[in-house]
Amino acid sequence: MTLLPVALIIVIYLLLSIRILMQYERGVVFTLGKFSGVRPAGFTMVFAPFQSMAKVSLRTVTMQIPSQKIITKDNVSIDIAAVAYYKISDAEKAVIAIENVYNAINQISQTTVRNVVGRFSLDQLLAQTADINEQIKGVIDLHTEPWGTTVTAVEIKDITLPDNMQRAMAKEAEAERERRAKIVAAEGELQAATKLGEAADVISQHPVALQLRTLQTMAEISTEKNSTIIFPAQFMTTVEEALKVVRKDSRAE
Repeated sequence: MTLLPVALIIVIYLLLSIRILMQYERGVVFTLGKFSGVRPAGFTMVFAPFQSMAKVSLRTVTMQIPSQKIITKDNVSIDIAAVAYYKISDAEKAVIAIENVYNAINQISQTTVRNVVGRFSLDQLLAQTADINEQIKGVIDLHTEPWGTTVTAVEIKDITLPDNMQRAMAKEAEAERERRAKIVAAEGELQAATKLGEAADVISQHPVALQLRTLQTMAEISTEKNSTIIFPAQFMTTVEEALKVVRKDSRAE
């Protein structure tokens, strides 16, 4: 009977020592203050107060990089915000090498965004966003690798320009559209002139073609409800020549 309370205490102690780790978690265990291993997901036991365990999540973390003012290479002040994705690849380093992984990555991300974006002009920033994202990711990943973390992606999600710069860019875009419209119109005129020149060459070789074209134009005019029709002199000459041909044919018969 004297062993029953001792056995009960042991059972309670063992029950309190049970730990359950989720599939996405790992447990970093310390025995008497020293690192003693990383426990996998599932059932495990930690014998306090001799042992302690820190849970580490291996899931990808989405971290918002706060908006901050940056001066580009061409001295344009902009507000830029980004988002970074990282995950812990080494649970031991993430607990031992750094005190707070999230805050550390957040701070290094802000500094890296300012340094990298400041090397580019505004036009480069807008046109080469994908390349800039890769450069930011590479620099952050280089700093965070000793902490047992891997940066999977960094994306610039918002670029806010000053009002005067927005107006200037709008004027530039409008001027560019007008330039393209004028070029298209000029190309159309060139093609039309080329085709008219080819048509003139054909008509010069076949004078009857001009007469047929005149007749076709008169037929098109006649379909409309016009009160007055003007016959060109050339058309009258054509009619006279046609009558002469008809007379010759009748005489020959």
